[in-house]
Amino acid sequence: MAGMGARLVAFAAAVLAAATCAGAGVTSEYRRKLEATVDMPLDADVFRVPPGYNAPQQVHITLGDQTGTAMTVSWVTADELGSSTVKYGRSPDKLKRTAEGSHTLYEYFNYTSGFIHHCTLTNLQHGSKYYYAVGFGHTVRTFSFTTPPKPGPDAPFKFGLIGDLGQTFDSNSTLVHYEENGGDAVLFMGDLSYADNYPLHDNNRWDTWARFVERSVAYQPWIWTTGNHELDFEPDLGETTPFKPFTHRYPTPFRAAASTEPFWYSVKIASAHVVVLASYSAYGKYTPQWRWLQDELTKRVDRKVTPWLIVLMHSPWYNSNNYHYMEGETMRVQFEQWLVDAKVDLVLAGHVHSYERSRRFSNIDYNIVNGKATPRPNEHAPVYVTIGDGGNIEGIANNFSSPQPAYSAFREASFGHATLEIKNRTHAYFAWHRNHDGAKAVADAVWLTNRYWMPTADDA
Repeated sequence: MAGMGARLVAFAAAVLAAATCAGAGVTSEYRRKLEATVDMPLDADVFRVPPGYNAPQQVHITLGDQTGTAMTVSWVTADELGSSTVKYGRSPDKLKRTAEGSHTLYEYFNYTSGFIHHCTLTNLQHGSKYYYAVGFGHTVRTFSFTTPPKPGPDAPFKFGLIGDLGQTFDSNSTLVHYEENGGDAVLFMGDLSYADNYPLHDNNRWDTWARFVERSVAYQPWIWTTGNHELDFEPDLGETTPFKPFTHRYPTPFRAAASTEPFWYSVKIASAHVVVLASYSAYGKYTPQWRWLQDELTKRVDRKVTPWLIVLMHSPWYNSNNYHYMEGETMRVQFEQWLVDAKVDLVLAGHVHSYERSRRFSNIDYNIVNGKATPRPNEHAPVYVTIGDGGNIEGIANNFSSPQPAYSAFREASFGHATLEIKNRTHAYFAWHRNHDGAKAVADAVWLTNRYWMPTADDA
């Protein structure tokens, strides 16, 4: 019997190895939980208003230019306007430099925002730690950040990858695990607060969400992508300006990227050129986004300086979940050939509340008459990752199609986050962490090889 058991184990191992060699995708049987996704209560400590009269709250930063020699600081004062001044420097005790910002506010149906301040700190040095203080005249709060290294082909950098976060207990678990894993900046794939899920698009939920994530985004830049939950377009409430709360609260460095709108732009961080696309802004032929992306990929990308070419969007192009299936198809048809021609390394999306990683496939052979509608292996194509699994109130998307399509390498209906560690011009380590695991345990991982410097190498 023992010999038979050993033979069975060996046979199973051989079957698994054969399946792996044959390129079979994995649909994980792991189930993160059975209970419903629940919002944290409004009196949770993560939503707490900081003490002190008119204390700055909801502090967050993002790049103020394309490379990180400028940083835009944003915050809200709730009691009165206060000051839009930021003092900053290399030591917390010597904030010798001063920048003057501006403020805005907005109304949304029956809600009026606090005073929203934006201030850009300039002439920063790459790879340097800075301290900054806000709230002068009332309650001063001090934070810090480290600028990214100067763009260069072998500049290492670690990104956190998060999408569709929301403000549930699972959202908090995602953020806790990301903080434990560590990262230098976050690439965020859209759907921030989910305020539009609440009655009358309750914009107070924009405030609670910003206080919740302050513990990370006040200390490192988050690069924002807009999702469908940022639209806040609701004619029944008299709200006909798309993206109103988002544009008042979350600036992007779009002008530095030669863009005409804050929803599509690019940044150059260390050895990565990151392109942000807008799934819910016009992208048809000759639209501003279409023209901008064409120029971006053909004129402004320099793979000798920033070899890693990464594209962010909200609605995925390759998704084998029945939730939001093929919603990204019109953008894929418009832009996929461009991304393949540019040898994009990685495309990151959200929207679908689960995790999925693709192989390098493309569907660029298809046109309306030839009938070649099946994606095929393409070593020049990106890896597509869907990571809309941050933990929001809408719950997990657990309805994968069957059989698993050939382009899908790994998929799992769980909440979590990912990290992308760029090591040098040729290799980067991608890892996905499900929330139930310890911070250092990964459920899916792959070594990515750069499409510019190693165009025919296999990912491992």
